[in-house]
Formats: sequence, C-alpha cells, structure tokens
Amino acid sequence: MLHYAPNGTLEAGRFEGPTPPDTHPNTAIFLVKRLMILAAMAAMTWTPPLAAQAPEGGQLLRPGDVIRLNIWREPDMSGEYVIDEAGSVIFPRVGEYFVLEEDNASLEAKLLADYLQYLRNPSIEVTVLRRVSIIGAVNEPGLKMVDPTVTIADALAMAGGATSLGDQNKVRIIRDGVMVEAELSVDTRLADSTIRSGDQIFVPERPWLSRNTGVVATGISASVALIIALFIR
Repeated sequence: MLHYAPNGTLEAGRFEGPTPPDTHPNTAIFLVKRLMILAAMAAMTWTPPLAAQAPEGGQLLRPGDVIRLNIWREPDMSGEYVIDEAGSVIFPRVGEYFVLEEDNASLEAKLLADYLQYLRNPSIEVTVLRRVSIIGAVNEPGLKMVDPTVTIADALAMAGGATSLGDQNKVRIIRDGVMVEAELSVDTRLADSTIRSGDQIFVPERPWLSRNTGVVATGISASVALIIALFIR
C-alpha cells in the first residue's frame, strides 16, 4: 500500500490499520456449514421433558381405574373403588382422595398413615385394576377388571381365550370407537401398552383363507385330479 514518508516522498509500505473482513465466498459458505453443524449437534443433545412416570413396579392411576383396597380384618372398609373423571375416589372413613399422578405404592402409604387414626397397626394392600372390555372372537366377551401387570394373553384368558376363529396375534385397541395404533403381542403387559380403563381389547377373526386351508387344499387337489383325468382320456 502507498503512503507518504516523513521526507514527503510517496513509497510502498505495509497497511497497519484494522484488517478488512474477508468477504471471499468460500468463507461465507464455511461459516454457514459450521452453523448448520452446531444446530444439528444442539438438536441431538436436547432431550424433551419426560412425561410423569410411576416408579418401577408402580402403576400410575387414571380416571376409570378401580382401586382394590384390602384392609386386614376390616371387611367393611375393604372393597373396590372407582376413580371418577376428575381423578377423585372416596374411601370409607378417610374420605375423598385426589389420586391422578399417584401410583399404587404412594397411595398405599397415604392410606396407611390416615387409617392409623382409626385402626391399630392396620395392614393395607392397594391393587390397581384397569376396566376394559374384551370383545371380538373370544369365548366370554365382556367388561373385565384386569391387573395391569398381566399380559395380553392373560387378559384374553379372563375372557375364555380366543375362539377357534380368533387371531390373538392381531389384537387391536379401540378407544371411543376409534382404532388406536399400538404394537401389541400376546406377551405385552398392559402396563407397557397404551391400554387404559374404558378401552376395548378387540380380537379379530383370522382371514377366511387361513381358516379354511383344508377346504382350499381339497379343492385344489380335486381340480388337479380332474385336469389330469381329462388329459389322459
């Protein structure tokens, strides 16, 4: 760069001012790529907040669930109590409880503490049951009280099992008249599925072809025999 020397002459020299920004197109592309990589890394490391979960072994309570309360030597206080749509349930003596987001273990601890006011050394057991209807190709369809810790196969057994036409490997969930998308097998526990109180567990019939393989095989054999007979005449 040219500048004036102290003696007044013009000479070439090094620019000592601030370095001008690099506006080369490759630099802009490089910066954009770096920003895209940083954004992708941030998206990969971000974890969405988890929904409320029960401790291991516990079952979160929901509207429509049935709480089976068993108090040792207190048959008048023991029984089955339904959680209403607001998430409340009423127990003998101790009154109303709001139980949504509770699990059976925490509710059992609260009941034990409250019943100490009325009973000496109470022994309390709380079991959560799902109220589901098992319908379709089963022998004894209807409303069942099912422990969420059991499997789909166990629930179907409560309905007498699938009929000879039923396909228990393609069980479906129906909620409010709409089929719910879910990955289910006979070994799936209700607690590990989306099944909740008020749902219907539907067992479809097997396709006609799979139900009539003997008839189809006989028909094919007869057709082949007839064709052969016609050709050898």
